Amino acid sequence: MPWWGYLLIVLGVLALYVVKVYNGLVSLRNKVDDQASQIDVQLKKRFDLIPNLVETVKGYTKHEKETLEGVIKARNTYVTADNLGDQLKADGELQNAISKLFALAESYPELKANENFMNLQTELTAIEEKIGYARQFYNDSVLKYNNKIQMFPSNIVAGLFGFKKREFFEAASEERQNVKVQF
Repeated sequence: MPWWGYLLIVLGVLALYVVKVYNGLVSLRNKVDDQASQIDVQLKKRFDLIPNLVETVKGYTKHEKETLEGVIKARNTYVTADNLGDQLKADGELQNAISKLFALAESYPELKANENFMNLQTELTAIEEKIGYARQFYNDSVLKYNNKIQMFPSNIVAGLFGFKKREFFEAASEERQNVKVQF
């Protein structure tokens, strides 16, 4: 076999490798995007539920306007966020506002006993768990994707085709602090 025949075989194998790595990177990038959209699905459910929760609480807590407005403001901030980073920051603010809302409900025994409020609270708790799982899967997908684009030799293909590192979901600084329980 002439020398150029060997060269063609080597170039063919190299081309197949580049195609395989490229397709793998595209698959991982799409998985990261899919996991981010799964978080959005759960957040949308939560945001659709929040107005019902606020309206239920309003009937019992007419003078607690500031807490209720905080929940609505945090919800609206998320809805208007332009990118994942802003959405995650707004989500942290919303979680904080919801916690205040549930703490407020503790002061109103008749509200805690309201069946509609109890159902909404149970549903919101279930959604929060799903959001947690979706964030975990998102971070797992980001880890696999980032590893692939940073490890040799796939990092060469990733650099040639412009694959960029993705950010992990991280809790806001106030969410990392110890919870203060007072009796």
